[in-house]
Amino acid sequence: MVDTTRLTRAVDHFADRLRAAPQSRLQRSAAAEALALAREFARRAQILEAPGSEPREMPDAGMFAAADQVIVAVHDLALVLTDEGEVEEAVRLVEEAQKRAGV
Repeated sequence: MVDTTRLTRAVDHFADRLRAAPQSRLQRSAAAEALALAREFARRAQILEAPGSEPREMPDAGMFAAADQVIVAVHDLALVLTDEGEVEEAVRLVEEAQKRAGV
């Protein structure tokens, strides 16, 4: 089992920043960045869990749910990651999304 602590900490930090962000920031870009990241992590988890199956897209539950969606998606992904390289790539995606979100 691979250690995903760094990934879950990075996502927890991003989610905390999203929850603290003003509505105007969420509307401009932050919620969209979080949803895109959540969808990517959900897609990756589904591919690892069920190779050959078509991944389902995570629905948009609204800007105020974006932080929760990214946390759920990363926890699902963390359960199926198999090597440190995958973890490092996921951490990089979180850091890049947080920068683009401006939070």
